[in-house]
Amino acid sequence: MTSTPKTAKTVLISGASIAGPALALWLHRYGFVPTVVERAPELRTGGYKVDIRGTAIEVCRRMGVLDEIRANSTDMRGGSYVDDTGRTIGELPADIFGGRVEEDDEIMRGELARILYDRTREDVEYVFGDSIGALAEDADGVTVTFESGTVRRFDLVVGADGLHSNTRRLAFGPEERFKRHLGAYISIFTAPNHLGLDRWETYHALPGKLVCVYSSAGETDAKNLFVFSSPEELAHHHRDTAAQKRALVDTFAGDGWEIPRLLGHAAEADDFYLDSMSLVEMDRWSTGRVVLLGDAAHCASPASGQGTGLALIGAYVLAGELARAGGDHTVAFARYEQHMRPGVERNQKMAESFVKEMVVDRKWKIALRMFMVRILPKTPWKNLIAKKIRDEIQASANAVPLPDHAAPATNAAARPTVTV
Repeated sequence: MTSTPKTAKTVLISGASIAGPALALWLHRYGFVPTVVERAPELRTGGYKVDIRGTAIEVCRRMGVLDEIRANSTDMRGGSYVDDTGRTIGELPADIFGGRVEEDDEIMRGELARILYDRTREDVEYVFGDSIGALAEDADGVTVTFESGTVRRFDLVVGADGLHSNTRRLAFGPEERFKRHLGAYISIFTAPNHLGLDRWETYHALPGKLVCVYSSAGETDAKNLFVFSSPEELAHHHRDTAAQKRALVDTFAGDGWEIPRLLGHAAEADDFYLDSMSLVEMDRWSTGRVVLLGDAAHCASPASGQGTGLALIGAYVLAGELARAGGDHTVAFARYEQHMRPGVERNQKMAESFVKEMVVDRKWKIALRMFMVRILPKTPWKNLIAKKIRDEIQASANAVPLPDHAAPATNAAARPTVTV
């Protein structure tokens, strides 16, 4: 006789960026009891601007956060490319740069994280300054030993902890089995807005490198963004910030334009970020009572521009499937993956193509691109070219169909935020 799996009620979510709080919001509405654990001592509010488009727009509407996203939009006006002397080569409006249409929007990652946290902090237990140390699953649940020494029991565990997922490592094995380097790195950090940018982004391209400075609505500072090709992964741990800063400075040493001045701000930046452009490719996203969500399961790299959207959609689908299956994870996890995987693979394929466009490897290719940027606004076929770009991006943004999961609000008791 086959035993019936215990109905899941308590869910531990590792990661308090985007995917984790979004899942917690939906799980609470469905009557589950989520707990979110985050290694950082407090909510991380740094990061770059992220796109909300396609299917993710409807998810945000159903979450009730779309109006707040609109109110915190980057409201970018456009962007320009400049040469070594700072002379403007060409300008393009924001919609062409971002491939956005209709309701699509853009927000700083930190602002979105804050919105989701504020929407869930009264209903969801948050534990900051701690992380999962060990997982021990049995027939009825998972015993979780935290790095702080605390031991607790949960029905399910969700890894929403990004490219370097600790949950994935514990449940599936070493990161190297699943991460595929795409041949480039990305770095971003906050710095003074000495270019005086107002909702504008300025790009400077070099062979195998791209530098961008931008300032969005309501910001007095700017974001410095560096992308560079690197066939091999850099030899340092992803949490070794000092080594990362040295690697960035060494990579761009001797380059012109404003680059030396921009790099000068890296040393004191407290939100400095550098990581590889990589995909996470897995045969399955769950094992037993543990499941992965967002970048932990299927990172498409920043080159896709879809990581945030896929995280939001995945949270909606996973929570909805758990509710539809009455908490039976054996059914819900399979449905969640079956629904998400085709769209994820499409976005990962797009990322492989786009990363090559971000770091053009030859001077003549850069010159050709600058020529196109300069003449595009003046050409009669500019709308056709813009449409072609938008169509490809929009196809990926809508690659995961949205199931109609009803999400009734619950009267569950509020949960505390805990800082270890």
